Amino acid sequence: MTPDHSPLGKSTTYREQYDPALLFPIARSQAREAIGITQTLPFFGTDIWNAYELSWLNARGKPQIAIATFFVPAESPNIVESKSFKLYLGSFAQTRIESVEALRETLKRDVSAACGASVSVRLATPAEFAKLEFEEFDGLSLDRLDLDADVYEPDPTLLTAAHGEAPVEETLYSNLLKSNCPVTGQPDWGSVQIHYVGPQIDHAGLLRYIISYRSHTGFHEQCVERIFIDILRQCRPVKLAVYARYTRRGGLDINPFRTNYNLPMPDNARTARQ
Repeated sequence: MTPDHSPLGKSTTYREQYDPALLFPIARSQAREAIGITQTLPFFGTDIWNAYELSWLNARGKPQIAIATFFVPAESPNIVESKSFKLYLGSFAQTRIESVEALRETLKRDVSAACGASVSVRLATPAEFAKLEFEEFDGLSLDRLDLDADVYEPDPTLLTAAHGEAPVEETLYSNLLKSNCPVTGQPDWGSVQIHYVGPQIDHAGLLRYIISYRSHTGFHEQCVERIFIDILRQCRPVKLAVYARYTRRGGLDINPFRTNYNLPMPDNARTARQ
């Protein structure tokens, strides 16, 4: 259950007949232990996966398409390696499915089994495509700051906060998040939104910290959890929520959300880059 044993970065034969064995789970525990999370999670949340290349055959053999959204709880013991996820979805291409609901139930069963927790699945059919919304993160853009940056590996010491002053509530965001696939080295481009209540975080330091992921290797979920933990430890907010939306690769985008207080789930509206 490590990336080295997954199909990531390896030559692959694409299958077009349904095969749930293609899903490759990766345990969250190792990456969490690396940032000091060993027992009770200091957050809860969801990983939102959107799959844009889902197609199958109906009972009469006519191709069908849909956009699938998967909601994976942060407490699940596993994530699914993204290339294996693409291969799994591709295996429906020449598979006859009786109905959209039957497909949804199949997806829910298989992905839940791989993740080790109940995963919610939504399917948007072509009749619903026009209703899908785009929006950008709200809040104050950190990217407005004109500053020097020369650190490109995550460095939590870049984060500081005004601990001796009155607490504030802020929503901040940046479109300058970049990390890299831990196996192939391919770039993962994203935007990140941070909402907190607590000592005011230094904006320049926070932007430099986000930029510091530029040469870092890690899966999307792992990067967001590291961001959450570093801000929590260095800046000590009372409330904290971190939400990232990554651009798609292989027909998939991954959007992790972590919070330590009760917030509604993000609405999953796509950003312009997605």
